[in-house]
Amino acid sequence: PAAPDSAGQAMWVVGLTGSIGMGKSAVSDMLRGLGVPVSDADAIVHAIYAKGGAAVEPLSREFPGVVIDGAVSRPALSKAVLGDAAALKRLEALVHPLVRAA
Repeated sequence: PAAPDSAGQAMWVVGLTGSIGMGKSAVSDMLRGLGVPVSDADAIVHAIYAKGGAAVEPLSREFPGVVIDGAVSRPALSKAVLGDAAALKRLEALVHPLVRAA
């Protein structure tokens, strides 16, 4: 069922998922064109990993060497967490709250 928004109107929260090239961006653009608010988690992560982003300092402390030229290097971060379940949990614990807050 739809949850009410702050004005008491029915509001649906819909997750749009899919692999690369499945049309998530196209569908998001269509929804935006209809005036539907869209939150793009991938764009948020890119922003918080960029120079000056909210994730740069905490990830630098937790995973030394993943910040290059002031931004989080996704390849370096991948090497630090892939195959290490505990490291992945630490990454998620740092990044997910930042994405939710954005």
